[in-house]
Amino acid sequence: MGTCSVASATLTGKPSYFHSCCSRFLPLSSPFFHKLKSRASFSTNSSSLSSFIIRSCSSITAKPSSELRKRERSNSEQDDKLRALRELFSKPGIGIDAYIVPSQDAHQSEFIAECYTRRAYISGFTGSAGTAVVTKDKAALWTDGRYFLQAEKQLSSSWILMRAGNIGVPTTTEWLNDVLTPGCRVGIDPFLFSSDAAEELKEDLSKKDHELVLLYNINLVDEIWKESRPKPPSKPVRVHDLKYAGVDVSSKLSSLRSQLADAGCSAIVVSRLDEIAWLLNLRGNDVPHSPVMYAYLVVETDGAKLFIDDHKIIPEVMDYLKIAGVDLRPYESILEAIENLAAKGACIWLDTSSVNAAIANTFKSTSEKYFKSHTNKKKSKAETYVSSNCQFDGPAAIYKSSPISIAKAVKNPAEIEGMKNCHLRDAAALAEFWAWLEEEILKGVTMTEVEVADRLLEFRSKQDGFMDTSFDTISGSGANGAIIHYKPEPDSCSVVDARKLFLLDSGAQYVDGTTDITRTVHFGEPTAREKECFTRVIQGHIALDQAVFPETTPGFVLDAFARSSLWKIGLDYRHGTGHGVGAALNVHEGPQSISFRFGNMAPLQAGMIVSNEPGYYEDYAFGIRIENLLYVKEINTPNRFGGVAYLGFEKLTFVPIQSKLVDLSLLSAAEVDWLNDYHDQVWQKVSPLVDGLARQWLWKNTRPVVKL
Repeated sequence: MGTCSVASATLTGKPSYFHSCCSRFLPLSSPFFHKLKSRASFSTNSSSLSSFIIRSCSSITAKPSSELRKRERSNSEQDDKLRALRELFSKPGIGIDAYIVPSQDAHQSEFIAECYTRRAYISGFTGSAGTAVVTKDKAALWTDGRYFLQAEKQLSSSWILMRAGNIGVPTTTEWLNDVLTPGCRVGIDPFLFSSDAAEELKEDLSKKDHELVLLYNINLVDEIWKESRPKPPSKPVRVHDLKYAGVDVSSKLSSLRSQLADAGCSAIVVSRLDEIAWLLNLRGNDVPHSPVMYAYLVVETDGAKLFIDDHKIIPEVMDYLKIAGVDLRPYESILEAIENLAAKGACIWLDTSSVNAAIANTFKSTSEKYFKSHTNKKKSKAETYVSSNCQFDGPAAIYKSSPISIAKAVKNPAEIEGMKNCHLRDAAALAEFWAWLEEEILKGVTMTEVEVADRLLEFRSKQDGFMDTSFDTISGSGANGAIIHYKPEPDSCSVVDARKLFLLDSGAQYVDGTTDITRTVHFGEPTAREKECFTRVIQGHIALDQAVFPETTPGFVLDAFARSSLWKIGLDYRHGTGHGVGAALNVHEGPQSISFRFGNMAPLQAGMIVSNEPGYYEDYAFGIRIENLLYVKEINTPNRFGGVAYLGFEKLTFVPIQSKLVDLSLLSAAEVDWLNDYHDQVWQKVSPLVDGLARQWLWKNTRPVVKL
């Protein structure tokens, strides 16, 4: 799936760390991941006709009047929502001039439960990354290059589309500072912003004397959503089998407590859902495509508390947690628990890039009360909140990246084995799917993009251990393939056209691992332009696949490998090249990524899994992307300059790359050898798992190519 975008929808435009999808291309979901230099205090006030398609022409679509009326109704609905939201601005206890609605939930998740899709509800834009800002007379939405075309289609005329990262486009705070008169009040829900993001937002708004208002007790979008808002998820939690997890929960908690002791901390607050799931070897069903559950976790030196709706905990899981020494608490009681930690003088570890502002500020304000009540304490204001070693009496916080992030990202042998196994089963399903689809298209069967995606799900669901898709399938024919995170909808999608490129980006969640793969194909005869672009993309894919690099290398150093061939003819793409992938967890995970974003200094380490997915997109014409998953491993080099180990990649994905799209005249002999060797591996590994038509298709599509 797509990785980090060229321009994520940030509030300030400053460099950001890895988006947890990177953001579906990390996270990049959360736009607020970088550490701050200053930590100032906050103000805490509280039946229509279908389109007529002329198939003898290229891509001409005539919109019937019923569809135009539908668009008008949509515009009217969005206007009504904005009107209702603005009416709340002047209510007692609110008193704001603008309101910011991010994409995230309280855990900075990329994929979120439907009941938390507030930005999509208020704006009508359904992409996974974006920030909506509403003032008393304007409404604007920021999103990145993956979603420009989608946002153009979905936003009503009441909204201004801000193409984040483009020259001349202001950041959210720059825009607010420009359109608001000095001294205005800007409201946010502090649960939906990381502590870092809220701090930075406050600092930037203060340049024009604006006040950031944290509305703890009310979310304004929820107020107008009312009864139509979906119910919170309530599916049960399950134990992730040790044969897939590789390390038991007691060992993981013991290791974490050792790190707490080394840092002088007595507790850590964990809010990222995948970190909680990984640490406790639990999996849930609260979030589409990600096997996680809504919860907070507080781990102390002598115990642990899981904050979760207890109706999700079945007796088996209850017993499991009891043995592990994990107590249950209501999900809504997290702030009370934070207050108790401060009141008893705890030193807590906070990852302020992920812990929300409500939690961080609650600890800060309760710490202030603690020191005011202990008059003999002669501490500076800063010391009461932040410490580097927690060596003084009273509550304190250490602001550091979560130690769980790296532990989760570096896969153990059982996790690597699970990823290998599920990828082979996934490859078998894809071979069956592509054989079926190619035969149907060549017979002249008419199929929509949605029908194709649904049929792929059927093939995958027959595989052992299949649980869910790992993201919404991107099934794009022709121009739709140029919409990087395109999601086909039944009432508006296109027919798969045999005369155009077809891009399919899909993935699955299995009990033992997570997959993510993109292939671009042509069912007819591709043009010379399409072949050249495809070949440039595969050259970048090969270059990254073959990269060897020192063990301390951050991912951004490798990004140019994948772009170089495109750059030579003045082409590029608006997303990162690779994102981390969880083992039976989130399809996007950090801290690793391969992106032009030089702010992420996390080095690639042996055991990490990343995607390799360069692409090229011509707006309103076609899209190309080739994606495999790789895992990082140590390479036996003849030299070790500087005494460090050297790393490279091993492939997890084994599905043919369509050879007829490759212009062999552009490939070097080494690149031809790579393609033939890859296809030989595909045949050897996958052919024993398929038969009949799928085996015939696999044989045909793995034959060696010869450069004349």
